[in-house]
Amino acid sequence: MSERTNDRFGVDLTLYLLARLGLVAVVTALLVGLAGAPPLVALIVALVVSFPLGLLLFRGLNARVTAGLAVRGERRKAEKARLRAELRGDREAEGDSQT
Repeated sequence: MSERTNDRFGVDLTLYLLARLGLVAVVTALLVGLAGAPPLVALIVALVVSFPLGLLLFRGLNARVTAGLAVRGERRKAEKARLRAELRGDREAEGDSQT
């Protein structure tokens, strides 16, 4: 994929992280404000509740981050294979790096 995908991956990952943290904060605030739970207990419950809730609410964003990670993993595998071939002295690796 292009360099633009790398830029988009960073944005998607940041948005996903902020969305998950925001969800924990909202659930914690609701538990403290409405239920009168102690803040530490509310935070622990919010972490547990936010995990499955975040998977449901942020399904599209999660899919984009997962796809970006898969692309990065494939790129790393290809680069690793190219470097290993180059270390072995394969002619094919030299031809691939020049194209």
